[in-house]
Amino acid sequence: MTNPSGPGGGRLDPSLSVIMSERRRLINLAYRLLGSLADAEDVVQETYARWYAMSRQRQEAVESPGGWLTTVASRICLDLLGSARARRERYVGEWIPEPLPEPAEWIDGRPGGVTVDPADRVTLDESVSMAFLVVLDSMTPAERVAFVLHDVFRYSFTEVAEIVGRTPAACRQLASSARRRIRDAQAPATPASRRAGIVRDFKQAWEAKDIDALIGLLAPDATATGDGGGLATAEPRPVQGAERIARFFVDRASAVPGVTVLECTVNGQPGLVGRQEGVTVSVMAFDVAGDRITHIWAILNPDKLRPWTAG
Repeated sequence: MTNPSGPGGGRLDPSLSVIMSERRRLINLAYRLLGSLADAEDVVQETYARWYAMSRQRQEAVESPGGWLTTVASRICLDLLGSARARRERYVGEWIPEPLPEPAEWIDGRPGGVTVDPADRVTLDESVSMAFLVVLDSMTPAERVAFVLHDVFRYSFTEVAEIVGRTPAACRQLASSARRRIRDAQAPATPASRRAGIVRDFKQAWEAKDIDALIGLLAPDATATGDGGGLATAEPRPVQGAERIARFFVDRASAVPGVTVLECTVNGQPGLVGRQEGVTVSVMAFDVAGDRITHIWAILNPDKLRPWTAG
């Protein structure tokens, strides 16, 4: 299998420094497939464990080590996606993909708040926006893997077929189906500066507890979804409708004093972060169509906020 991404196309020296050159690409792939940085890191660890479990002779026999690593990581992700439904049934409340901060602000969740190695960072583009990841999460495992490998990472359908265990023609159909889902869910493009302005206006109206201003910023059929994972207070079901969302956020502001709300970048898009005594307690991602907010995703599960807090 070839590696269209470039760095892994040649023979991979088994030394750690060269192995790590593949790490960023694998983290990028696994995060898009799973929507969880923690799970992506586990997948990459397992992929490397399987590489090092092979003898030196077997390693040297691999024609494209970068392709081998990608194949193994993708298959591990496919297995995890297959079991995700059962895990989600046990999850408390709504599940939202793990949010990513701007790379310059990315802090490791391990004790001590050590800055994450650049090789562990996910490249932020439209394929990791929260809206995009939510649509990916609605796909079947095979659709998601076929679409991400082909449309995002530019693998051929022949190469994708080796990974998902289907024919190239079947993989082409899977990617086409996934593409339709993306297309149907996409809102008309809003310039980044305008999106940032709308999120800023939302923040100011929220802080002022101005219900009318909030309603004016929200699409009539807007949806707000919270993810507390049973570890933080969150609505168990999405809140729907501009007025209901506006009143919910105003009530929430009164119920949780001492939280400072700041503008930030969430998965490459304008968002908000709530901090209390230096600890990130919430991250909000937004989807905007025209001049109105259509979706708000509020992540409050502390396990998903570790990259956002030094500690």
